[in-house]
Amino acid sequence: MTDRYETADFFLDESLFDDPYPYYEYLRERKGPVWIDERYPVAVVTGHEEESEVLRDHATYSSCNSPTGPFPGLGVEVVGDDADPFIRERRTELPMHEYMVTMDRPDHDEYRGLMWRLFTPKQLARNEEFMWRLADEKLDEFVAGGKVEFSAQYASPFAGLVIADLLGVPDEDMPRFRAWFDRQVGKMDGTGEAGAVTGEDPLAFFQDAFARYVTERRAEPRDDVLTQLAEATFSDGTVPDVEAIARESAFIFAAGQETTVGLITFALRHLAEHPETQARIRGDRSLIPNFLEEMLRLESPIKAHFRMARRTTTLGGVTIPAGMSVMLVNGAANRDPRRFECPADVQIERPNARDQLAFSRGAHSCLGQSLARAESRVTIERVLDRMGDIRVSEAEHGPADDRRWEFLPTWLFRGLTELHLEFTPIG
Repeated sequence: MTDRYETADFFLDESLFDDPYPYYEYLRERKGPVWIDERYPVAVVTGHEEESEVLRDHATYSSCNSPTGPFPGLGVEVVGDDADPFIRERRTELPMHEYMVTMDRPDHDEYRGLMWRLFTPKQLARNEEFMWRLADEKLDEFVAGGKVEFSAQYASPFAGLVIADLLGVPDEDMPRFRAWFDRQVGKMDGTGEAGAVTGEDPLAFFQDAFARYVTERRAEPRDDVLTQLAEATFSDGTVPDVEAIARESAFIFAAGQETTVGLITFALRHLAEHPETQARIRGDRSLIPNFLEEMLRLESPIKAHFRMARRTTTLGGVTIPAGMSVMLVNGAANRDPRRFECPADVQIERPNARDQLAFSRGAHSCLGQSLARAESRVTIERVLDRMGDIRVSEAEHGPADDRRWEFLPTWLFRGLTELHLEFTPIG
């Protein structure tokens, strides 16, 4: 660690996109688990205990700026120690204010109640049956060739189609969704038709689709998940707008896609880089769930999310003024040595691996976390069944002592842009 981190900017320093972890250690050692970055300003939280406290304390911290933090913030100076009046006044001017992720109670609980019906044990069990079939279908597309770019050819379309199935996309429409993901692969590898995806907004694509589904089911109900969504009501019996249900469905689709792809690709990279771990998990599949928790802890798919102090408060011995954005740095909290012994090491039998905060805590804990775990577990199972001696492609990523990795160029998401693997087909 060097003094260059003293002036490093989490939001602008591109060197932190590839490897932010030395910076997190620097902050923890030099600044403590909570400190104020006056440049924005924002309270930066790198401690596990402190982040957990914020996530569970909805009375003190608002989610109104959850995905955007200090950009733009409230846009008005908060006078005094109570920001709630300012938040109420400015909420509808904040980015994504109409999405559940930015809502506070009781509105958040009402919308979460609408979408929770997607994640019942019955729905998840039905969806897992689809996962097993889909995993083999995607593997069939490349496994005989002994190599794959795993992110685009498997992880992204697999995660997206699993969520499409969970959300009840009709069988007759699945080819349209598959074609959409195929076009994304073409865009990534250069084989897509010119202009095929120009201007194609994923949220808009899925939101339009689900608005049509909900409208159709309200007119002609069926015995399916989409009808359950279409007929859902708030606790007072009022019917939500079609746009509201479509919006939340699309957000679940997009958010679930990004985080699951990150988890799956980091897990596969680790197995490919560590043949001894790969062999051990091949021999004992019961290790897979805890291994995935370690991957979530070690490489949290969401680097940071935010809250806003509703009133002046103290966290980790630091005073946070009312109205200030609070940045929760998952990747730092999940490597907090006060919570995790030897936090930079992967311990597939780590006893407290599920203490990781990748899926948040409290009322805003990730709705789809059980789904992401199931998708990743099924993937690891079928990959190990059908791909032997999995290894990183040195032609694409360089030798073991000089790897070349490219990460998503953003402060928000942590993920690989590509993961090229080679393997011996099984069966």
